Amino acid sequence: MIGHMAGVTDTLNVSTRSRDAMVDVTAEVQGVVAASRVASGQVIVYVPHTTAGVTINENADPDVVHDMLRQLEVMVPWEQGFYRHGEGNSAAHVKASMMGSSVTVLIEGGRAVLGVWQGIYFCEFDGPRRRTVHVKVVGEGG
Repeated sequence: MIGHMAGVTDTLNVSTRSRDAMVDVTAEVQGVVAASRVASGQVIVYVPHTTAGVTINENADPDVVHDMLRQLEVMVPWEQGFYRHGEGNSAAHVKASMMGSSVTVLIEGGRAVLGVWQGIYFCEFDGPRRRTVHVKVVGEGG
């Protein structure tokens, strides 16, 4: 017998300590999925900020985060003579759009289906700040 359709939304709080950071939120997202009791469906991780984003990438080697943040800084330097946004954080807006504001991950067997080396990262580009990440779980219960 297939269980009932379920939908659960939770909010994670993420604090960052530097202007640019990638914070692994995989365990917290898996916790929301487990608490939802959804056996099969999807989890959407959404960041409601214009200077932060979310992505999926390797979480086994911390050098990957270092390399990604350094490459983003090369591609989108904090200071550019043509930036016009009055708050002085144009680079953060560009980087956030490059990363995107949401990721969707399948759920099977009551867990988010991620590759062996994959993790879900909150991406800060205008910190340090206290941020929110919304997690929506939708699917069928067990």
